[in-house]
Amino acid sequence: MNRDEIERRIHGVFEDAFEIEPERLTPEAKVFEDLGLDSLDIVDLIVALQKQFGVQIREDERVRAIRTLADIADFIETLMQEEDARRSGS
Repeated sequence: MNRDEIERRIHGVFEDAFEIEPERLTPEAKVFEDLGLDSLDIVDLIVALQKQFGVQIREDERVRAIRTLADIADFIETLMQEEDARRSGS
């Protein structure tokens, strides 16, 4: 899955789960300040991203550093690369 597909799926999660308008979904958009999510929404976001991408996020400490949509895309991309490496035995 390429970066564009990852970003498209992330945007879909925000549009569907949080009813955020597509024009607000820019890479630099801050999850809390710009998109208005709160700490309870983050649990829903994590669950939705796990379902969308088939990755385990909940117990990963790196999630605490996420601030923007670009950070989410970077994180998901890294998780998927790590999963591919595990599958290939690297």
